Amino acid sequence: MTNRRRFLTQSVAASTGVFYIAKTSWAQKSPGDTINMAVIGFGGRGSSHISGYKGLKDEGVRLAALCDVDSNVMSKHVQALDKDKIKVTPYTDMRRVFDDKSIDAVSIATPNHWHALASIWAIQAGKDVYVEKPVSHCVWEGRQIVKAARKHSKIVQTGTQARSSRTGLAAAVKFVQDGNLGKILLSRGLCYKKRGSIGKAEGEQKVPDSVEFDLWCGPGPKKPLSRKRLHYDWHWTWDYGNGDLGNQGIHQMDIARWFLGESELSPVVWSVGGRLGYEDDGETANTQIIYHGYEKAPLIFEVRGLPSVKDGKDMDK
Repeated sequence: MTNRRRFLTQSVAASTGVFYIAKTSWAQKSPGDTINMAVIGFGGRGSSHISGYKGLKDEGVRLAALCDVDSNVMSKHVQALDKDKIKVTPYTDMRRVFDDKSIDAVSIATPNHWHALASIWAIQAGKDVYVEKPVSHCVWEGRQIVKAARKHSKIVQTGTQARSSRTGLAAAVKFVQDGNLGKILLSRGLCYKKRGSIGKAEGEQKVPDSVEFDLWCGPGPKKPLSRKRLHYDWHWTWDYGNGDLGNQGIHQMDIARWFLGESELSPVVWSVGGRLGYEDDGETANTQIIYHGYEKAPLIFEVRGLPSVKDGKDMDK
């Protein structure tokens, strides 16, 4: 039999990038109905997770814990929540979050290289999981998350939020798939997001004193910091990120695949591109074309990261 807590947890669906718990008339009839959430990693996207969860109190969700390896980031958010009269338990090491038996579910917005292992650890500890995209560094890692979720009967959801647009995009997809525009010959996704240079550092850079660097690196290689900024610019290095192909582009590729009616990896894929327009410490392509050879029709995805004018303003600084 499903109890109220389990029913609430199983009612989770994506909405603006975080869990949405369906409203019910009995949501808070007993303490067991409350889902205690922990957010892990919130220097960027995780801030939106915090905002989303703290607004779900009436739906049976309690923001109970925060975890980040940067003490400056942690103190900033704890103080802000204190002003809202929300008390959370702060953690530096995510393993201590997983040890906490009072936590029911975790929301993971760490750098990409942590996503798979953090999700698997959380599942093994009995937590349901929301994890930001991309869920893994490679296909094999992603399959391990699926296996762990099935083995331990846990809910795992990732942040391809466009799929939650049931009256907008979903209606458009149905319109096209019903043949109203004829046969689909090509599905195309675009990521035109201007990204300025991250600069070129002169030698090894100092890791901020507020950061537990061993925990930041985690399952990724621990190398000397060779870019000017530790946070966010990891997106443009292969060890920790994967450029806009897997940062912003994963959303547009998913929508393009949705229109095709495909739910599997393409049988053929190739890509060409490079980091063009400047020389800096970034490694990932800012100009790229990816071809997915689906049988119904090809899916072509394109990244354009250069500003339209020299020294154009960056999108995420």
